Amino acid sequence: MPFEPNKVIKMNYTLKDSEGVVIDTTENKGAFSFISGANQILPKLEEKIGSMLIGSKKDVKLSAEEAYGVYDEKAIQKVEKSTFPDDATVEVGMGFVANSQDGHPMPFRVAAVEENEVTIDFNHPLAGKDLEFNVHLVDIRNASEEEVAHGHVHGPGGHHE
Repeated sequence: MPFEPNKVIKMNYTLKDSEGVVIDTTENKGAFSFISGANQILPKLEEKIGSMLIGSKKDVKLSAEEAYGVYDEKAIQKVEKSTFPDDATVEVGMGFVANSQDGHPMPFRVAAVEENEVTIDFNHPLAGKDLEFNVHLVDIRNASEEEVAHGHVHGPGGHHE
């Protein structure tokens, strides 16, 4: 059962790949908060933790398809180096954002740099990877009208959490 919409969900997590390598964690950083039903985390993750009780822990495994999708070779392109601004540093691993024809942002990473050509990859960095989240649900509360209107969680005193 999913969370009711417009709840602030506060959780700690550790994200690992299928080999157990830690990709991200809230450890030593403080809990992560999101507004339920607002597409702020992976939909399948939100669905699978939606029945948790405050204080409980759960391991959630997501297939690549349920997480960031399968790796798509068609999402790799070669572009002329001149398409980047003259003063831009372009190195492998760097992230940039292009705009689609309809104005939507399209993040990409630089996969290779040659003399006059740059290979760019529009796949999410975790595309094609099965993931495991170790989740500890810390708190659930109603989102304020302001948080819902702004589309993000505020901390004490109205600051961003």
